[in-house]
Amino acid sequence: MAGTKAPAPRKPTQAERAKADADAKKVVARNKKARHDYHIDDTFEAGLSLTGTEVKALRMGRASLVDGWVEIDRGEAWLHGVHIPEYAQGSWTNHGPRRKRKLLLHKEEIEKLAVKSREKGHTIVPLELYFTKGRAKVEIALARGKQEWDKRQTLREKQDEREAQKAMSLRRHD
Repeated sequence: MAGTKAPAPRKPTQAERAKADADAKKVVARNKKARHDYHIDDTFEAGLSLTGTEVKALRMGRASLVDGWVEIDRGEAWLHGVHIPEYAQGSWTNHGPRRKRKLLLHKEEIEKLAVKSREKGHTIVPLELYFTKGRAKVEIALARGKQEWDKRQTLREKQDEREAQKAMSLRRHD
């Protein structure tokens, strides 16, 4: 059938756009300090067990992962030190801003994290807090602490890379 044209790509409907927006990853908080202070060995995505006011506060885009860590206790993973501020319109049912929160992981993942975190120099830190498909998720990482010279070397490498990119962009424009 020579001469037949392929149908033109159609525009997504409003419902399709709404579904795509709902499925998109909406980042609430990132822990940039963790990537600076630790070598990231392995990452996991975990669900969070939250109360209603915590979810509402997160949807407003407010949270801090800077002082957070994960602890394995009796076969359960718990997120400590993460600050989710109180919901402004909440009543007496409001949550505690720094309470420990249960992480939802598979049993095998919890066991793997428990074994690795017992090794010297290893810890579990949260990297990112986000919503995907309407569910609150946290990306956690099995990490090893960096020495001070490691941190300086990483900063130096980033600066060298930035300078190289700048030189290349200046050269392109000449």
